Amino acid sequence: MATGGLVDWRGKPINTKVHGGVRAAWFLYFMVVVNFLVQSPNLQNLVTYLRGVMHMGVSDASTTVTNFIGAMCAFALLGAFLSDSYFTCARTLLLSALLVIVGFVMLALQAHLPSLHPPPCNPKSDPSSCNGVHGWSATLLYGALYIVALGEGFMRACIPALGADQFDRDDPSESRQQSSFFNWFAFCLSMGVISGLILIVWIENSKGWDIGFGVSAILTMIGLLVATAGLPLYRNRIPQGSALTRVLQVFVVAFKNRKVELPEKVEEAQGNSDGVDSKDACRQTNSLNFLDKAWINNGREGAWSVCDAAKVEETKIVLRLLPLVISSMIAHISTPLLVAFTVQQGGTTNTRLGRLHVYPAMLAIIPNMFQLLMIVGYDRLVVPFLRRRTGYENGITHLQRAGVGFTLNIIAPVIAAIVERKRKDIVATGGQMSLFWLAPQFFLIGMTETTSFVGLLEFFNSEAPDGMKSIGVALFWCQMGLSSLLGTLLVRLVNKATHHHGGRGWLEGTNLNTTRLDLFYWVVAAVALLGWLNFLYWAKRYRYRHDPRIATKLVDEDSKA
Repeated sequence: MATGGLVDWRGKPINTKVHGGVRAAWFLYFMVVVNFLVQSPNLQNLVTYLRGVMHMGVSDASTTVTNFIGAMCAFALLGAFLSDSYFTCARTLLLSALLVIVGFVMLALQAHLPSLHPPPCNPKSDPSSCNGVHGWSATLLYGALYIVALGEGFMRACIPALGADQFDRDDPSESRQQSSFFNWFAFCLSMGVISGLILIVWIENSKGWDIGFGVSAILTMIGLLVATAGLPLYRNRIPQGSALTRVLQVFVVAFKNRKVELPEKVEEAQGNSDGVDSKDACRQTNSLNFLDKAWINNGREGAWSVCDAAKVEETKIVLRLLPLVISSMIAHISTPLLVAFTVQQGGTTNTRLGRLHVYPAMLAIIPNMFQLLMIVGYDRLVVPFLRRRTGYENGITHLQRAGVGFTLNIIAPVIAAIVERKRKDIVATGGQMSLFWLAPQFFLIGMTETTSFVGLLEFFNSEAPDGMKSIGVALFWCQMGLSSLLGTLLVRLVNKATHHHGGRGWLEGTNLNTTRLDLFYWVVAAVALLGWLNFLYWAKRYRYRHDPRIATKLVDEDSKA
C-alpha cells in the first residue's frame, strides 16, 4: 500500500491498521452534517435578517449575500493554499471551526443587544422611520459575516481533501471506499441542510435571531470537539511548501529557457523533487510542451534556474484542469438560478401541509430530500451495477457523471417554464397552485446535485497534484460560487435586454405574478445547453492522471459478492 507523504498528527509515519479508513472518516462525516446544518439555513435566511432586522434595501441585502458567497470562494483558495503549503488539512480545519464560532458569537451579540442594531420599525406604514444599519453597527455586521465566510471557506476546502486522504487509491479496496466517501459526503451535506432548514430556520423565525445564531455557534463547537477527537486517527498529508511558488518557478524558468532546444531524452534532466511528490514525474503528459524547458539545466543551480520533472508535471496538471473549471462553471449556471426561483415559486403556492405551515426558506428541503434518497440508491445499487458493466471503479468516470447532471440542467428549466406558465394561468383564474406541482423540478435539482456535484468534487480532488489536493477542492467550490455570480449577471442582462419604452424587464416585477419567469426559464435552458456542449468538448479532450478502470482484484471481489 502506498502511504508515502502521509503522517499521523504527531508527524510520525502512519500505521494503516490504526490510521485512516472509514473509522477516521466518520469524524469528518459528523463535521459535514454540523457545518451544513449551520451554514445553509443561515445563508438561505440571511436576506430576511438583513432586510427585517438591519433594514437594508433589496439591492443592498442581495449584494451583501452575493459578496458573502464570493468571499467564501476566495477564502477557500486561501485555506487550501495554507493547508497544502504550510499546515495540514486537519489543523486548518480546526482553525476554521474556531473562526466560524467567533463569527456567530458576534452575530448573536449584535442581534441580542439593541444598541448594536437599528431599532424596530414598520416599513409599510412609515418607511421614513426605518434607518438602515450604519457606522459601528455596520462594521460589526460585516466583520462578523466575513469572519464566518473565512472559516467556512477554509472548512470547505479542507474536509473533502482530508477525507480523501484517509483512503489509498492505489489499494483496490480503499479506492472503492474513497469513491464512496464522496457520495457519503454529499449524503451528510444533504442531511445537514435538511436538519438546519427545519431547526435553525424555525428558531430564527420563531425564537429570535440571537438564539438562532447562538445555537449555530454551539453546534459548531460540538462539531469542533468531535473533529478534534479524531486527530489520533487521521492520515495527514505532509505540507510541501508554497504550491503557487512552485508553479511560478516553472513559468519563470521555462521563459528563461524559451530559446533553448529540448533534448531528445527527457529522462536525462529529471531529478528528485524538492518536497514535491515524485509520483507526478512518472505520469508525464505530452501537452503543454513549452513548460518542459523548465527542467533544462544550463549549468545554473537554484529553484529559479532549473526545475525538476515532477514540478513541471505538477504545473501542467493544474493548467489542464483550468478549462474544466471554467466550462463546468458555465454549465452549472442554471442550478443556482433554478433553486432560487423555484423556492420563490414555492412561496406563491399553497404551502400548507395539513396544519403545518412551511416557511419559504424551508422549501429548499425538498430537493435535498430527493438528493438524500438518490445518493443512497446511487452508491449502493447503481454504482455496483455499472461497475460490473463498464469496468470503471465508480461505475462511470467522474466527467461522465458530471455530464449527466449537466444534461438534467437543460431539462429542469424547460419543465420549470411549463409549470410556471401553468401557475400563472391558475393565478389568473383566482386560484392557487399546490406546492406539489413543483415536485418534478425539485426532483431534477436533486438528481443534478447527485451527479454533477459529487462527480466534479471527486474529479478535482483526484486529478489535482498530490501536493495540491486542497487547492483542487477549492477550485470545485470556486466554480460553484462563480456560477452563482454568473447567474446574477444573467438576470441583470435579461432585465436590461427586455426593458423597453419605460416598461419593466422580465424579472423586475414586484412579485412573480408580474414577471415573465416562464420566458426567463427558456433562456436559462438555452444557456444550459450551450454550457453542456462546451463542457462536453473539454471533457472529451481530457486525459485522466489515474486509470479510472478498476483493478482485476476489485473485479474479482465484485463477481464474488
